[in-house]
Amino acid sequence: SAGSEAWQKGVTYAEGQNLARYLMEAPANHITPIKFAEHIEQKLRSFSNVKVHIRPESWIATQQMGAFLSVAKGSAEPPVFLEIHYSGGAGTNDSPLVFVGKGVTFDSGGISLKPSSGMDAMRADMGGAATICSAIVTAAALNLPLNIIGLAPLCENMPSGKANKPGDVVRAKNGKTIQVDNTDAEGRLLLADALCYAHDFNARAIVNAATLTGAMDVALGSAATGVFTNSSWLWTHLYEASVVTGDRVWRMPLFEHYTKQVTDCPLADLSNIGKYSRAGGACTAAAFLKEFVTASHWAHLDIAGVMANKDEVPYLRKGMAGRPTRTLVEFAARLSQDSHG
Repeated sequence: SAGSEAWQKGVTYAEGQNLARYLMEAPANHITPIKFAEHIEQKLRSFSNVKVHIRPESWIATQQMGAFLSVAKGSAEPPVFLEIHYSGGAGTNDSPLVFVGKGVTFDSGGISLKPSSGMDAMRADMGGAATICSAIVTAAALNLPLNIIGLAPLCENMPSGKANKPGDVVRAKNGKTIQVDNTDAEGRLLLADALCYAHDFNARAIVNAATLTGAMDVALGSAATGVFTNSSWLWTHLYEASVVTGDRVWRMPLFEHYTKQVTDCPLADLSNIGKYSRAGGACTAAAFLKEFVTASHWAHLDIAGVMANKDEVPYLRKGMAGRPTRTLVEFAARLSQDSHG
């Protein structure tokens, strides 16, 4: 038929989402931090315009990523920081789109242990890293004409004699101190350091994705990814991309109201949970992340609600959804055509 090119593009998008689903669904003893990074590296090996850096724990320490390291230290699995540079743009110095993804390859909750029922699903707590890395693999396959950098802090969150304890204070890369009041609010600690690092690249936009809060699932269920952003330009692009893919996004508030709930902290600059505990949990998590962002175009995608598919999306079988990989790819494709950004 005449539509073979569009068909092939659709197949490529689908393969990207299926890669994210595979990574999320695979057991946590098979997809450890290093195995995750090696799997992505192998997927990108054939592209001459992609460089993959698998940064070891020693590098993470030199970067002063104290928040990330505090989560990782509870596990026997060493952390890695995966950094991907896709250079598809006309100029290698063109400002890149920077994707950041939470990469907790298993989340027990740490000392603030999760209930055992359903904990197996936390093998997919690296869904943010899986979707952003899969989106870059897809962008490379489509040869999109823009530069993308992918950053994925990868570790496990485990309870042990070395783990974070409730009330501990850790220091993030930008010098801010964080009181770890709940060790199960660990994703924001990884992202805090990764977002600080993302500012080194003179980004056109920074977009992070994370299975961050159960509160997001309570708010929107599996209908849409919640987007918290300081940029209406960025929101419009993400929204328009999601209309095309059908993998929807919905804008959520980034009010100062929530910031006060994470900055009112007895021992540090910030607490890693809002002082009213569960109230507005997805919003206080976003407010926490905002404290590590100075870029004028930043979006945080909370994908906890769209992590798994029950039976609402008929073309997906039950299990991990790999969402919103296709929306991220479509967003990047549209950004590459948009010279005004």
